[in-house]
Amino acid sequence: MRGLKGKTAIVTGGAAGIGAAVVRRFREEGTNVVVFDLQGEPPVDITDYNAVKKALERVGPIDILVNNAGWDMFKPFLKTDPEFWQKIISINLIGAMNLLHCVLPGMVERGRGKVVNVASDAGRVGSSGEAPYSACKGGIIALTKTLARELASKGVRLNVVCPGLTETNLFANFLKGAGNPEKLTEAYRRAIPLGRIGKPEDLPGAILFFASDDADYITGQVLSVSGGLTMHG
Repeated sequence: MRGLKGKTAIVTGGAAGIGAAVVRRFREEGTNVVVFDLQGEPPVDITDYNAVKKALERVGPIDILVNNAGWDMFKPFLKTDPEFWQKIISINLIGAMNLLHCVLPGMVERGRGKVVNVASDAGRVGSSGEAPYSACKGGIIALTKTLARELASKGVRLNVVCPGLTETNLFANFLKGAGNPEKLTEAYRRAIPLGRIGKPEDLPGAILFFASDDADYITGQVLSVSGGLTMHG
């Protein structure tokens, strides 16, 4: 894709799953990639604002930010508690806000930059057993649209990619909370028009498109990559 070679990108949660697939694809395009992940070297806790700020001091100017890190577990809302909410919110919403607050000033100063926030279709249409997670991902969508309006005149473009069900550690962890994970997985598979649960490799094309020069006239938009599970406008 145009305009990715030689750029510097940060990918959060880039050590596994969708994030790792995105990192590989960026490197194929000649992009310099920095991974922010608890499993990375050095590890970066995106829920810690000061840790994010300190890590960014070692990186230099950022052209592309992909907020991909996330965590979830299947739990009906009335069986959750504030401690669980806080963990979900810290990783899925506050982590992204920390990166945005630290990275966007440099993009504004340079008059250019691309942000791709990885949300979820759970944030667009809801998902049983994922109330706090859905709330966070809906917040990511609203935050992205707001910042896209605020920063359009500054040359910074922000868009959202919403994965559907995807075979990742996050999905496996989510299933741990289900009473019958095999039955639930099969039910999900049957509900997807394309006939299978997504793979991490299904996501980089959409994410890199928004990060590329081919998407220079696109901002504040939401793209679902779900095998047709949701067809919401």
